[in-house]
Amino acid sequence: MVKLDNLTVSYRQHPALHHITGQFAQGSLTAVIGSNGSGKSTLLKTIMGLLRPAGGRVQVHAPRARMAYLPQLAEIDRSFPMLVRDCVSLGCWSAVGAWGKVNATLLDRVDAAIHAVGLEGFEQRAVGSLSSGQFQRVLFARMLVQQADLILLDEPFNAMDSRTTAALLDLIHQWHAQGQTVIAVLHDDAQVRKHFPQTLMLARELVAWGDTAQVLTEPHLQRARALAEAWDDQAEICHTDVPPRVPA
Repeated sequence: MVKLDNLTVSYRQHPALHHITGQFAQGSLTAVIGSNGSGKSTLLKTIMGLLRPAGGRVQVHAPRARMAYLPQLAEIDRSFPMLVRDCVSLGCWSAVGAWGKVNATLLDRVDAAIHAVGLEGFEQRAVGSLSSGQFQRVLFARMLVQQADLILLDEPFNAMDSRTTAALLDLIHQWHAQGQTVIAVLHDDAQVRKHFPQTLMLARELVAWGDTAQVLTEPHLQRARALAEAWDDQAEICHTDVPPRVPA
């Protein structure tokens, strides 16, 4: 579904991601882990086309309309006066476009998605009046309506209560069972071990990528910590023609 070929992404010519090569298989369920500043969010934004590579390339085998991206909650402005049902209905965009009509079939899909995330009765509530957990359920409902082939989630469980986290994990497993490709940035290693069969560990460069049990090992975790401790934001400018390192 997604192939990274010697990918480097830079901010002011200093690498946020450094020569990453690998691929996310179609239908895979992958956690992206690493310490703060390791390039996890940068990777999702680059796959989505929101950032341009400084070197290498990203190949995504899905049209933009079949991709769904959920940024961190802190990046979303909830002050716009929108009702829950209207927000979830935005998931119909790929089917109807800017000027198309949301027909009865799509409205049924919207209502089913609201029910699936446990927000029936909230349809006429303003999104700005919801708790963080309720709002995250709205965003997951919108993705349910969209029915994307590729789903990118940036820290979807951050500051969520355990009940909301469990409900959203159930939806992620449903997407995986239906053959949709899911890539999620996460911080909870125990959660990753239990729910995500594939893991990509980043420390601006690739530390390890593959089966979760083989990635979440103490040597890999120690190497990621060592790389994070060695970061120097004033380091020499990255040259993208440097060959990639082979992960340990």
